Amino acid sequence: MSTAPKTAERAAAAHGGPAPVVEVVVPVHDEQAALAASIRRLHDHLTAEMPYPWRITIADNASTDATPRIARALADDLPGVGLLRLDQKGRGRALRAGWSASEAAVVAYMDVDLSTDLAALLPLVAPLVTGHSDVAIGTRLAAGSRVVRGPKRELISRTYNRILRLSLHARFSDAQCGFKAIRADVARELLPEVRDEGWFFDTELLVAAQRAGHRIHEVPVDWVDDPDSRVDIVQTARDDLRGVARLLVAGARRSTVGPFLAIGALSTIAYALLYLLLHGPLGAGGANVAALAITAVANTQANRRLTFRVRGREGLARHHAMGAVVFVLTVLLTSGALSLLHAIDPAPSRGVELTVLIAASICATVTRFVALKTWVFAHRGRHDASATRRPAVTVAGPVVRRLVPLGEAAGVARRGAPAAAAPRRGGRPATGRGTPPRVDDDHASAPGERATS
Repeated sequence: MSTAPKTAERAAAAHGGPAPVVEVVVPVHDEQAALAASIRRLHDHLTAEMPYPWRITIADNASTDATPRIARALADDLPGVGLLRLDQKGRGRALRAGWSASEAAVVAYMDVDLSTDLAALLPLVAPLVTGHSDVAIGTRLAAGSRVVRGPKRELISRTYNRILRLSLHARFSDAQCGFKAIRADVARELLPEVRDEGWFFDTELLVAAQRAGHRIHEVPVDWVDDPDSRVDIVQTARDDLRGVARLLVAGARRSTVGPFLAIGALSTIAYALLYLLLHGPLGAGGANVAALAITAVANTQANRRLTFRVRGREGLARHHAMGAVVFVLTVLLTSGALSLLHAIDPAPSRGVELTVLIAASICATVTRFVALKTWVFAHRGRHDASATRRPAVTVAGPVVRRLVPLGEAAGVARRGAPAAAAPRRGGRPATGRGTPPRVDDDHASAPGERATS
């Protein structure tokens, strides 16, 4: 789905700076009016406020005006600014190409109109650098956000995000805000799952991140609507709704309900055959327990592999032990139904017995599904979620014999350029959450290299 860039110019490399920790991609298409002023403003902000080595990449996707020429001039003039050119249009396509080519530990993007206050950029990327979160988004719909825009756009935005919550069970508040960041390793994992190359790219990426169990950090932003925006709201809304429908279908295919019902149906058939076969030598009660025991082991193993997609031997004994507890509950339910039948009719036919037992088994199936999903295999979900916690990024720079607080620029980057510099004394106290990035004797890298802890 992605298109390789026609040309790629990396200004930071030309200036001999180290690989960045943070790379901000600005996708543009026919933005000759706003481009120069916005990139210079962003460059000034990063120079003054960003404590990590950084880079700006202008991702031009098939502009037909003077945008490529202006972007090239900016890349030649400003240290740490690069140009990426693509032959095809598409914001998602531009972000995919820019992020895929990046050497940074954290990749971000923002719209060229800079509608979002840049003061939110460091709070956006810091939790990703420290390993606290995997994805970070700016939100205009959370408490603490301050937004200036017309009622039409406000209504459309809130309606769209409500649709996402109702249809895709989205737990993020604002899918459309053009102000996001992601750890590069997570981006490499998720980008193959994202099909859209346009405006729905953001939503699809966030849904993929949520489904994969990644931690999404939200930053309330100050946001002022761009009155010169040329986005076709109606067409974008149509494309977004088509994208939502596609993700709904894909989610249904991945649902655990279908495989569970298929396995349950096969188990019920096997149970009925075994019950009829064992009824003679074991009697009704013995045949019920024996048939349930045999099918329960196969049922748990099939659900482990096909429904909940657990591979390997890790946790195998525990899963089957917990499945045995669920089996006991099933035995109690079916045996109770059988005892009740015999209390009503001391000599029921085998057909009646089997019908009552199958009805009780169907009730037990609901109990089994809930137990498997919320108890037996729930530990896997918690384990996977904890496994997505990432280590903090070790920032390249000269050897420094102390830890560097998050809010300090010492040994991290010279304010004003994306290159490492000597440590600055003093500094502000740490204000970010999570473990601060560290630069020490054991982990420091030479200029031009990036290390990860």
